[in-house]
Amino acid sequence: MSTNPTVHVPGTRRPAGHRSAREVLSHSRAVLAPALRAAVDSLPEAMRHISGYHFGWWDELGRPTEADAGKAIRPALVLTAAEAVGGSPTEALPAAVAVELVHNFTLLHDDVMDGDRTRRHRPTAWTVFGLGPAILAGDALLTLAFDVLAASDHPRAQPAARVLSAGVLAVQEGQAADLAFEQRADVTLAECLRMAEGKTGALLACSTTLGALLGGAAPSQVDQFRSFGERLGVAFQLVDDLLGIWGNPTATGKPVYSDLENRKKSLPVVAALTTDTPAARELRELYAGTEALTAAELVRAADLVESAGGRAWARTRAGELLGDAVDHLAAALPGERAEAELRAIADLIILRDH
Repeated sequence: MSTNPTVHVPGTRRPAGHRSAREVLSHSRAVLAPALRAAVDSLPEAMRHISGYHFGWWDELGRPTEADAGKAIRPALVLTAAEAVGGSPTEALPAAVAVELVHNFTLLHDDVMDGDRTRRHRPTAWTVFGLGPAILAGDALLTLAFDVLAASDHPRAQPAARVLSAGVLAVQEGQAADLAFEQRADVTLAECLRMAEGKTGALLACSTTLGALLGGAAPSQVDQFRSFGERLGVAFQLVDDLLGIWGNPTATGKPVYSDLENRKKSLPVVAALTTDTPAARELRELYAGTEALTAAELVRAADLVESAGGRAWARTRAGELLGDAVDHLAAALPGERAEAELRAIADLIILRDH
C-alpha cells in the first residue's frame, strides 16, 4: 500500500540558514504550548478535562500522557507569516492559539458527525466521554478562541476577530456541504472543490491572513497571504483525501480505506465518479448500496477510484495548487528566510503521510 501521495512539488529557492519545515513546526509547538495550555486550563473543569484528553495531554482519567498532539501546522503558519512581513511572532501568538483552538473545535465535531472512533492513534473523545460532552467541549474551544483573541492588546485585534469569524463560518458552510453530499448521488467536482475551499482552505487562509495582519502587513500583502493559505488549504484537503483511501493506518491513525468505508464523497472519489468510464459506473453502484462494504469491496472500490483517474487527478491538482500558492506567497514580498520556511511547510503538507 502506498503511503505517499506522490505529488509533484515545484522547485523551491532556499537561502542558507533557514529552518526545515519540521524545525519550524517543532519551534512553533514549543512557543504555542504554554499559551494553549493556559487557555484550556481556564475552561470549566468538565470541558477542560475532555479538551486536554483530545489534545493528548492526559488520559481519560486525567493522568499525564505524551500522546500525539497534532502537527500544529496552522499556528506555525500564523507565526511564520507574521515574521515574513517583518512583525514579531510573539505579537501574533494569541492568533496562533485561537486558530489551534478553532481547528480542534472542528475536529471534535467532525469525529462526532463522521462517527470516527480513532484520531491520532487514540479513541476519539466522543467514544470515551459521550456525544453530548464531546460536542460541548468543542463549543467551549470555539468560544475560548474568540476570548483569547479579544484579550489581546494588539491594535489590530478587532479586524483579526472578524477574520477569524469569517473563517469559522466558511468552515461550517464547507462542513454542511460535506454532510449534504452524503445524501446525494449527483455531486459535481466543482461543488466538491468549493466544499474543500471552505472546510479546509478557509482555516489555513485564516491562519496566513492573521499572521500577516498582526505582523503589520499592508492590505495588498494580507490579500496575497490569504490567497496563499486558500490554495494551500485545498491542496491539504486533496492530500488528506488521498490518505483517507491509500494512507497507512500506522501513520494516519485511522483504519485503512476509512473514507471509502463511510462512502465519503471525497475529491478523488468524486473525480472518479464524474468520469464516463466502466470503473466509474461500478464505483457508483458500490456507493449506492446501503450495506457495509466488505473488505474485498473496499479494496475493489480503491482500485476503481484509481482506474477511473481519481487518484491521478488529485495528485496533479494538489501540485498545481501548491504552485499557485507559492506564487501568491512570492507576490507578498516576504522576508527571504520566512518565505523559504513557509514554502518548506507547504512542501511538507503535500508530501506528508498523515
